[in-house]
Amino acid sequence: MAEAKNWYLICYDIRDAKRWRKAYKLLQGYGERIQYSMFRCWLNQRTREKLRWELERILTDEDSLLLIRLSQHCVENLVLYNRSDAWPTLKEGHQII
Repeated sequence: MAEAKNWYLICYDIRDAKRWRKAYKLLQGYGERIQYSMFRCWLNQRTREKLRWELERILTDEDSLLLIRLSQHCVENLVLYNRSDAWPTLKEGHQII
């Protein structure tokens, strides 16, 4: 049985350009950038923890990181109060490692 997956919003504020580039490249392999410092990722618990561990290796105490799991109900209702292109529907993609 496959592990359950959820959508996650990953938001960050990284104060050093070199660390920002490393984090940005890492996140591109896990999801899609939806705003300047925000990604959306379709992850299971194991992959989420792996990503978080990899990000923590890049970040320092002066940087900020926030991972937010969205319930299926939240995702379904996004179209009710946002622009139609705010959360495009995607088929499950591939993870680039």
